Amino acid sequence: MFKHFLNLQWKSFFRSASFKTNLAIKILMGFGVLYFVVAFTFLGVVAYFFIKEAGYEDPLLFVNKYLIYYIAGDLFFRYLMQKMPVTNIKPLLYLPLKKSQVVHYSLGKTVVSFFNWTHAFFFLPFSIVLLVQGYNPLGVIAWHFALFALIYCNNFINVLVNNKDSVFYPIAALVLGLGVCQYFNLFDITEYTATIFNAFYTMSWTALVPIALLVLLYYAAFNYFKSNMYLDGGLQTKHAVAKSENLAWLDRFGNMGTFLKNDIKLIKRNKRPRTVVLMSGLFLFYGLLFGSGAIEVYDGPIWQIFGAIFVTGGFLFTFGQYVPSWDSSYYQLMMSQNIKYRDYIRSKWYLIVIATLISTVLASFYLFFGINAYLAILVGAVYNIGFNSHIVLLGGAYVKSPVDLTSNKKAFGDKQAFNMKTMLLSLPKLLLPMLIFAAGYYTISDTAGYIFVALAGILGFAFRNRVFTQIEKIYKKEKYKTIHAYKQKA
Repeated sequence: MFKHFLNLQWKSFFRSASFKTNLAIKILMGFGVLYFVVAFTFLGVVAYFFIKEAGYEDPLLFVNKYLIYYIAGDLFFRYLMQKMPVTNIKPLLYLPLKKSQVVHYSLGKTVVSFFNWTHAFFFLPFSIVLLVQGYNPLGVIAWHFALFALIYCNNFINVLVNNKDSVFYPIAALVLGLGVCQYFNLFDITEYTATIFNAFYTMSWTALVPIALLVLLYYAAFNYFKSNMYLDGGLQTKHAVAKSENLAWLDRFGNMGTFLKNDIKLIKRNKRPRTVVLMSGLFLFYGLLFGSGAIEVYDGPIWQIFGAIFVTGGFLFTFGQYVPSWDSSYYQLMMSQNIKYRDYIRSKWYLIVIATLISTVLASFYLFFGINAYLAILVGAVYNIGFNSHIVLLGGAYVKSPVDLTSNKKAFGDKQAFNMKTMLLSLPKLLLPMLIFAAGYYTISDTAGYIFVALAGILGFAFRNRVFTQIEKIYKKEKYKTIHAYKQKA
C-alpha cells in the first residue's frame, strides 16, 4: 500500500509542469539540510565537553534541566513552519483504497519529516559520548528513546492543534511567561521538569510513559482525520463569519486610507499575515544573540550596521517582501476598479514605515547596552524607512507568488518568490548599508560611517515621490503578468 502511494508521489513530482524549478529548489534545500546535519552532529559531539569545561559536574543533569524549553521551542517552530499531512484525495476516489490506508500514509509522511529526524544528529552523538564517558548504558538508551518519543509527540500534537490559534497562543504565552519568571528568579519550572527527564535515565522503565503517550497521540490524530475524511467536509471551502470594524479615522487619507484599512483587517483576520507579524517581532531580539555586545555581530564594526538593519526591519523583510501578494485573492477585482497605483504603493509604504517606527521604539531596551548600540539601531531605522522600504516595494513587482491567507503553508518562502530580479534587488537591503558604513568607517571614523548610512536613508526619503513614480511604472508594466500568476493555485 505504501509502495503504491510512494509511486504516485514520485510520478507527481517528475510529471509536474514545474519539475525543473522543483528540482532546483530540492537541491538547494538539500544543501540546507546538509548544513544542519553537520552543525547538529558537531554540537552533539562537543556539547558534553563544553558543558564540562563550563564547570558543571554532570552534563546530563544540565541538559535535562533545560530540555523543557527545547521541547517547547520545537513545538513552537513546528506550529509555524511544519507543513501538515496533505493528500489530494480526488484522484484516489476511484481506486480500491480504504480510508484508513490514506490516513496512515498521510500521517506517515509527517513521521519522516525534517522536523523529526534532524534531532537525531544531536542526541545520537550526545548519547554515544555519554556511553563512552561511562554512563549506565540502559539508562542512556531509555533516556534517548524517551526524548524521541516526546519529539514525535510534538509532531502529532502539532497535527491536532494546527490552525487552532486559541490553543497555541495561550500555551506559547505560558511557556514564555515561565521563561521570564525563571530569568528574574521568580519561579523556576526546570526544578520540577528536570526531575522528570532525570527519571528517564535513573529509572529506565519510566521511558515507557512517553512512548505510550506517543501511541495514544498517533491514534488520536488517526481517528480525527479518518472521522473528518469525507467529501462534504474535506473538499468544501471553509467560510468564516464576517465581522465589520470601524476604522473611520483612516478616511481622512482618502483612497490610501481605504488600502490601509484593508491591510489592517487582513492582518487581524487571517492566520498567515498574523504569523508573519508575530515572527517579525522576533527580529527585535536579533542583537541579543551576540551577548552583551548587543548588535556587535562577529565583533566586526561593519557587522554592527547589519544587526541594526535587522532589529528594526523585521516587518519590512517578512511582510513587505510579499507586497502585493497579500492581495492576490482579489487582485483582479482591485485592478478592475478606478484606483491609482500610486495610492496603493503609498499605503504599503506607510504601513512599513509605521511598523519600523514601532520596532524602533520597542528596541529602546538596547539602551541598557549603551547609547552607541541604540544609535546604531536608529541609523538602521532611518535607512530602512528611506531606502529599504523602496527596494522592498520595487521587488514586489516581480514577486508573483499567490498567498493563501488562511494557511501557514510556505509562510517563509515560495519558489515563485525567488528569481534573478528579486535576488539582485535583495542585495542592496543588507550589503549596501554595510559598504556605505565601511566607506565612512575606514576613511574617517565609525561616527562618519553611521552618518553616511543615515544620509543614504534621508536622501531616499527626500526623493520618495520620484521613486514612487518609477515603481508605479514597473507595477503597471508587470500588471497582467501578475494577474495571470495569481490565477494559479497558491
